[in-house]
Amino acid sequence: QVRLVESGGGLVQAGGSLRLSCAASGITFSEYAMGWYRQGPGKQRELVASISKQGFTNYPDSMKGRFTISRDNVKSTVYLQRSSLEPEDTAVYYCNAVRSGLSFWGKGILVTVSS
Repeated sequence: QVRLVESGGGLVQAGGSLRLSCAASGITFSEYAMGWYRQGPGKQRELVASISKQGFTNYPDSMKGRFTISRDNVKSTVYLQRSSLEPEDTAVYYCNAVRSGLSFWGKGILVTVSS
């Protein structure tokens, strides 16, 4: 059974930092590209960052310079870091694993940034 479990969310003050983790099990983690998505209140889910199985990172223009994605293949975990949080970063953050047409999602974790 594939499981992607996000952690590290919660209530954070504006200007604070965030480090989300997504622990994967049930897959050969090193063979999957990983991504972080988010869905804010009343908004569509959007890509925040992705990282290939080789470790190449990709950020949409709107996210460049704001988030950092990384992975640890030994721990089967992908991370998302952000400093200088803004209330607009309030969202449910989802972890995604992709390989050869297969796509798995975590249940998501809520991050609330208070002003």
